[in-house]
Amino acid sequence: MEALHELLNRVDGFLWGSWLTIGLLVGTGLYLTARLLFIQVRHLGHAIGCVLGKYDQPDEKGDVSHFKALATALSATVGTGNITGVALAITAGGPGAVFWMWITAVVGMATKFTSCTLAVKYRTIHDDGSASGGPMYYLSMGLKNKRLGTFLGIAFAFFGMVASLGIGNMVQANSVVDGLGYLLPETMKANGFTLWAGFHISWMSLTTGMILSFLTGIVILGGIKRIANVAGVVVPFMCTFYVAGAVLILILNRAMIPEAFSLIFRYAFTPYAVGGGALGIAVTETIRSGVARGVFSNESGLGSAPIAHAAVKTNEPVREGTVAMLGPFIDTILICTLTALAILVTGATGSEYTGGALTAHAFEKGLFGYGQYLVGFGLMFFAYSTMLGWSYYGDRCAEFLFGEKAIPIYRWLFVGCVTIGAVGGLRVIWTIADIFNALMAIPNLIGLLLLSGVVARETKKYCAKLRNGEFDSQR
Repeated sequence: MEALHELLNRVDGFLWGSWLTIGLLVGTGLYLTARLLFIQVRHLGHAIGCVLGKYDQPDEKGDVSHFKALATALSATVGTGNITGVALAITAGGPGAVFWMWITAVVGMATKFTSCTLAVKYRTIHDDGSASGGPMYYLSMGLKNKRLGTFLGIAFAFFGMVASLGIGNMVQANSVVDGLGYLLPETMKANGFTLWAGFHISWMSLTTGMILSFLTGIVILGGIKRIANVAGVVVPFMCTFYVAGAVLILILNRAMIPEAFSLIFRYAFTPYAVGGGALGIAVTETIRSGVARGVFSNESGLGSAPIAHAAVKTNEPVREGTVAMLGPFIDTILICTLTALAILVTGATGSEYTGGALTAHAFEKGLFGYGQYLVGFGLMFFAYSTMLGWSYYGDRCAEFLFGEKAIPIYRWLFVGCVTIGAVGGLRVIWTIADIFNALMAIPNLIGLLLLSGVVARETKKYCAKLRNGEFDSQR
């Protein structure tokens, strides 16, 4: 088993730690940014108007509003990466890694726009009016080479379904348990029983897993409309809850904010000396760490978010593409930045902590010794919302591969895996899921590059309609 895990770690390290994958993700975003003439800047205001409901048409095809589609997508992206991922980026790459997370988010907005525009254009509307879409559909339907498109579509759906049970499920359930670790005494976490071969299960983990399975099941068994309704409440609440805490830390430490930004910009391009020593973090590692964690946080290019955005009620694919651009902006430029600044202004980087513990330590220092509890609750809410979003991604992938009859089976499997993830001890499964998560990006990025011309033409036509005032009557 150890040999298998070592092999999987090497594959995982190659996929997520190599410049090949990172270059493909960021390079695609840069190309799409140029081809679409900085769409993420030109249409940012229009995107906000769409989310606020100015162009909502309840009688158009689809399942949910622009706001709920965005909330569903954010429920899967705004997660543990915003708490743990930012801290890991700073630990591995220094403060300058945050700058490269911003770069990833900016170009990722163009990637999200492209993928979600295609998701609506090539989605399938069922007899009951519900919609199914995402990379597996625009790959198989949009590419001129149908054999290649079908192969890439099946590959994406398979990788996505497997990843949803790991990264989008079991890892998140375990993160909820980690969040409770900040809130409960050690004795409560230790009490439990030994199952086999010395594998210890705590009563807290098992109970948490069963409760989570129930709470997840009552939502996801109701399909996208129920998921979107819950996400539309949970996502704004959890973002406000966490952001308010981070903003309070910045207000209390406002004198340190200029220095924090100075560190970010200074060490984005120069080596960062750890602890004042001669040996530090190279610029290449700063870039790699920031980009990798940025992509992990906002998922731009992986192809998961288009599945949620495909369910929107609209007949204009480009309109939902502009809404989707807000995902990386909210996730990385807003929430991740607040986390990073909270860590830097409190001086938490000088501690021995890393990951979620570093963020918790920063909030504890910044909020009168009680901020770790906010991080604990934040981890739980973020992880739960991520499970809801990924459950929808997985059941759309299962439907594409095996038909509608597979959806109930997949949903019950997803619910069962929640408890398994909560009790832990699944290192191999987590690593496999992480690998499949990275593999999702490869067929999706191929499709985005090959279909970028379609998106450019659709965008040009939509912009012409905007200039001519054809949508004014919908406001």
